[in-house]
Amino acid sequence: MKNMLIMTVLAGALVAPTAAFSATVTNRDGSAHTLVVSEGGSQVEVSIGAGETIEICPQGCFVTMPNGDREVLTGPETLEIEGGRGKIL
Repeated sequence: MKNMLIMTVLAGALVAPTAAFSATVTNRDGSAHTLVVSEGGSQVEVSIGAGETIEICPQGCFVTMPNGDREVLTGPETLEIEGGRGKIL
C-alpha cells in the first residue's frame, strides 16, 4: 500500500510540470478551426471546437494558424483564435 502511494505521488510529479509548460489555445469563434502543429520532426492537425480550450506543445513547437500565419511556441503561451486569426497574449 505504501509503495502504491509513493508511485502515485511520483507519477503525478512527472505529469504535473508538463501541463505548466504547455501552450493554452482558446477558440473564441463560433466554428471549429484546425491548427497544424509541428513538433519534434512530426506534424499533426489539431482541431479545436467553437469555444473550446486545449493544451498543446509541452516541449515547444511551430503552429500554423487557421489563416496560414505561423508562430513559434515555447510552451507557456496563451493563444486565442478570433476571426480565424491566432493571437498570442
